[in-house]
Amino acid sequence: MAVDSLEKPAVIPTTPPAPTVRKVKRRKRGVSGWVVLALVAGVGLLMLFPFWIAVINAFKPAPDYIANGPVSLPTELDFSALVDFWGGVDFNRKLLNSVVISGSVALIAVALSLLSAFAIGIGRIRGRVWILALFMLAFTIPQEALVYPLFVLTRDLGLYDTMTGVIVILAVLQSAFGTYMLSSVLGTFPPEVLEAARLDGASRFQVLRHVVLPLTRPTMAVLMTFFFIWTWNDFFLPLVLLPSADNQTVSVALGALSGQYTSDPTALAAASLAGILPALVFFLLFQRTLMRGVNLGAVK
Repeated sequence: MAVDSLEKPAVIPTTPPAPTVRKVKRRKRGVSGWVVLALVAGVGLLMLFPFWIAVINAFKPAPDYIANGPVSLPTELDFSALVDFWGGVDFNRKLLNSVVISGSVALIAVALSLLSAFAIGIGRIRGRVWILALFMLAFTIPQEALVYPLFVLTRDLGLYDTMTGVIVILAVLQSAFGTYMLSSVLGTFPPEVLEAARLDGASRFQVLRHVVLPLTRPTMAVLMTFFFIWTWNDFFLPLVLLPSADNQTVSVALGALSGQYTSDPTALAAASLAGILPALVFFLLFQRTLMRGVNLGAVK
């Protein structure tokens, strides 16, 4: 019995502890994050590929394009295609027309959207749901269904082949979307702020100017950026309503010249690059404002 009592207890082998659930989740989350990042990077490269092709071919000599193809880098920089296109189509005039039309449409459409949304979202007019549905219906109607009535209207009012007619039409059409977007923002506006302003004796215009406008400025900046880019890229209505060369926009000029330069791919690439760069520069300049407005709307 003494010997038995002195025997050492058996040692049970132990296995290393399994990783915790939190570590497994972190590992899975890290892998999925890298997969999403790789997919986004791939999509971004695919979207930038046409722009890259336009850049390298716009400054490539025609013999170099024929010998090495469209994907190869140029052996020397040749600005002749870009200079010939710029001077041949009076691109300075087309660029000025697009800037004037796009900027005017963006400003007028945002102003109309703010006034309409203030009446619907804060004024609480009757039938606001049906009015918003009407605005959305107007925004979703294709331009092909509106082109003939708009053509007759501008012709009878003496606005055909004028930039004023196109500015008014596009501003009204795009303000439908802006009204819907701003109405959803102003519909959730804190009533305590409005009531405090009214108790202080502020009129409707003062409430709009000193209370509503500062708080909705980021959203309006987002709308203005969208309206400018949409108008810049618009092709159909300017093509129909601006037939003369002096009033044409950049998109219409590029569309009219695409058939002429089909046999000269370097000139076509130069024309495409000249049409893309202004809108890209505008987007890069207002990118910070755009992201600030989007983030502020998400936080609200």
